Amino acid sequence: MITEPEQFFIRSRGVVSRIAGEETLIVPLRAKAGSLASIYTFSGTGSLIWQLLEAPKSLAELVSALEREYRVETEQAQRDVTRFVDETFSVGLVEVCPMVAMSATEPQGQVEWETAELR
Repeated sequence: MITEPEQFFIRSRGVVSRIAGEETLIVPLRAKAGSLASIYTFSGTGSLIWQLLEAPKSLAELVSALEREYRVETEQAQRDVTRFVDETFSVGLVEVCPMVAMSATEPQGQVEWETAELR
């Protein structure tokens, strides 16, 4: 997958996820019920990235979060994030989220993103 710096990613709306102990479980809604081959689990770095993708995030934002949380070098964080996004995108767990508007109307300087309909 070719990623552009201005691309934002978000969890697919076609999956559900739950935290169970120290793991995050992801189940695609389109999969057959009871199919263990369609259940994904993340822990550590994967769980952190998955949590961050609850809202649209750029690769740079994800890399920065990994650097802060795990105190790793930028290059390592970039490799980890790129691999995670590529792999989860390829199986439909993550989507590219087109950003259509940015509004700085929040009184405390927070930026509110409005996203286009994903489907």
